[in-house]
Amino acid sequence: MSTDDTLETFVPLEFKRRGIRRLADTGAVAHDPTIIEAVARAFHWQQLLDSGEFESGTAIARAEGLHHSTVNELLRLTLLAPDIIERLLAGRQPRRLTLIWFQRNPVPVDWRAQRRVIASFE
Repeated sequence: MSTDDTLETFVPLEFKRRGIRRLADTGAVAHDPTIIEAVARAFHWQQLLDSGEFESGTAIARAEGLHHSTVNELLRLTLLAPDIIERLLAGRQPRRLTLIWFQRNPVPVDWRAQRRVIASFE
């Protein structure tokens, strides 16, 4: 842990192409790099909002050259239950649960309801 109370994690990954999806293979599980990147970006953007560096998702989108809906859709990932985020980062999410699903579907704020949604994919 660094002196500014931030936590950094290193995950050794090797990217392999499986069909049309690109997966990161660590041996035991297959990670979806698009979900991992999306979660990382969402938490980074949330930190920018919390610190006051940006006033909105739209402002972040403008600064990064993205459509405002992209940023706002991904920011919803920060509302996921910690155990769900852990599963996503560990590559243990249901195979049919993709980033596109998260972008196109509302995610309940209630963590129990989120877990039921995730369980419906299994």
